Amino acid sequence: MQELKRRLARLLVEKSYREGDFTLASGRKSDYYFDCRVTALHAEGSYLIGTLFNHLLEGLDIRGVGGMTLGADPLVSSTTVISHQKGRPLHGLLVRKEAKGHGTGQFVEGLGNFQPGDKVAMLEDVVTTGGSLLKACERVRAAGLDIVAVCTILDREEGGREILRQAGYELRSLYTRKELIELAR
Repeated sequence: MQELKRRLARLLVEKSYREGDFTLASGRKSDYYFDCRVTALHAEGSYLIGTLFNHLLEGLDIRGVGGMTLGADPLVSSTTVISHQKGRPLHGLLVRKEAKGHGTGQFVEGLGNFQPGDKVAMLEDVVTTGGSLLKACERVRAAGLDIVAVCTILDREEGGREILRQAGYELRSLYTRKELIELAR
């Protein structure tokens, strides 16, 4: 698994990691930006992300994975496909930023593959403050599901882990910034 983490780290640094002067979704300023979508939509990147998230989730009794659209869409898709290949099928959920303006008006898509009380894990590309991940968790809980894990590709180590812990979630991450840079070498 370490070799797969190294391969993904190299792809992430090549395709998704930029240094400079950036304003993040949280409003904070940063000397780097991490746009995981580029890597998550790359064929090998998608495979590696799905494989490594499945490894991160081993041993958990869950029925599926979910996340906030648009950032988590490719993460959820790759994780569900790899889970099927591994013989441990996990279904996917996507959480809308705004409720649908028509039809059922729901925030969470994919609920037809779940029963109330089913256990799920939430996926995110980057955690800074944990705000968007917490919002997604609230919506999934309101839909009747039990969240037993929250996972991210990159923990920026800027307070998100602690905020999530205060809300009752333990963050599992594939990388911190330091780990990502070191593994990519």
